[in-house]
Amino acid sequence: MVTVADLRVDHLAIALQHARPETWPVPAQFTPERRWFHRISGPDGPGEDRAGFEVWLLTWLPGQHTELHDHGGSAGAFTVVAGSLTEETVGANGLHGVELGAGAGRRFGAHHVHRIRNNGDVPAISVHVYGPALRIMTRYDLEDGKLVPTGVDQAGVQW
Repeated sequence: MVTVADLRVDHLAIALQHARPETWPVPAQFTPERRWFHRISGPDGPGEDRAGFEVWLLTWLPGQHTELHDHGGSAGAFTVVAGSLTEETVGANGLHGVELGAGAGRRFGAHHVHRIRNNGDVPAISVHVYGPALRIMTRYDLEDGKLVPTGVDQAGVQW
């Protein structure tokens, strides 16, 4: 029997499998205006995955970050390919950050809320896997220890 934990392990294994630059259909790019991202595999495109996973390549210049966000019910994982990233999650005492260097990865469940930031001095690259494929992401602010939705981004519209 496949458990939820097994599926999360698969997400990280897929991220690690795609963390090799020679397998990317495009070279990583860095843009000062905003984080750069490119879907490198998905259920309806190149590298189709029968399980409905999608794989994204993201780049981060120093200081670039996401807002607090969820993944619209998708579980997943990410791995840092180059540089380092800090993942911040919400806990009982506010935000808690964990720095992840090249080769490190994190798994997350379908209800995970986090933000990711390049706090380093060098550019970073990461590979993210979501299953099922992302359709929406809700953005949040943290006010008095509570998550307050600030907007919803939709696949095909904002990314």
